Amino acid sequence: MAEPYHGEREMRQIYTDDESERRASRVGPGGVYPQTRGRHSDEDKAQAAGLPTGPRKPPEAEDDLPLAQEAKRAVKVLNPGGAVLMPRPTHCRVMAVANQKGGVGKTTSAVNLAVSLALHGNRVMVIDLDPQGNASTGLGVDHHTEVPSIYDSLIESVPLNEVATTVDGIPNLWCVPATIDLAGSEVELVSMVARESRLRMAIEGYEQELDYVFIDCPPSLGLLTVNALVAAQEVLIPIQCEYYALEGLGQLLRNIELVKAHLNPQLRVSTILLTMYDGRTKLADQVEQEVRGHFGDTVLKSVVPRSVRVSEAPGYGQSVMTYDPGSRGATSYFEAAEEIAVRGAAMGDR
Repeated sequence: MAEPYHGEREMRQIYTDDESERRASRVGPGGVYPQTRGRHSDEDKAQAAGLPTGPRKPPEAEDDLPLAQEAKRAVKVLNPGGAVLMPRPTHCRVMAVANQKGGVGKTTSAVNLAVSLALHGNRVMVIDLDPQGNASTGLGVDHHTEVPSIYDSLIESVPLNEVATTVDGIPNLWCVPATIDLAGSEVELVSMVARESRLRMAIEGYEQELDYVFIDCPPSLGLLTVNALVAAQEVLIPIQCEYYALEGLGQLLRNIELVKAHLNPQLRVSTILLTMYDGRTKLADQVEQEVRGHFGDTVLKSVVPRSVRVSEAPGYGQSVMTYDPGSRGATSYFEAAEEIAVRGAAMGDR
């Protein structure tokens, strides 16, 4: 038989050496193959799948996992027990949520603050004074043409308790919807007696006891907004953390001073809420510093970040508090509502 050529002998030797190493790696301590020959241990499988190995974490360590933290936040926001966890004010606080700049979060803030306060033991009403009816949509309340609405109270003097409707799934929360009829109300109000006080008279005639009334104003400074400012004791101004949001703020403050001087001496700017904060931009930080430097303690410590969940919620006829209670947006609005409640309790009868 012919001798294999030199390269073939090397190849056979390499194969033999590799096979010996493979066998040696599977031989047990006594030179016998272990029972798990040809199989991987559970630890090997876990390592191959990229899963953690070793002893299981204790229960207290598992509470630090992101999912567990989100669940904790959701329970805190939803308050399934229904306990009164936010202090109730000594008198009904009527707050106009106003800013003539559109898209700064007026409706979103009014809806989510109202839901948060209602979930924690306060009796709350949201009055949708914007003809677009976005607050009604956000609370899942019908606002088509035939529905009794705030228009009927303003123009026809229908009592507010006849047009207010309960919000499904949220105890102690009522909504007075807005329909498209409200778009023509400014023209109709011009010739009416006490045209600036129509909303105030409607609220004063409401029969049930309330802790908060949030009036969602339209993005303008017309008669509807004036009605809201005359009816309210406090103004809540949402400010978007962008330059354009600051431009019209001076005009809004001048109008508030005019209403205070001539129509409602009790009116004051009690709360400013920074919304749509984007921590990645230097501009948002500059706007926050400028607003806090000018308005001081009037600005809530809580800041509402930009959040996809907050934007998605109205599409499902919900607030973010019920749509995704563990999200950053829901937590921020919960903290803002808590600040408002604590401040209200501290004010007493002032």
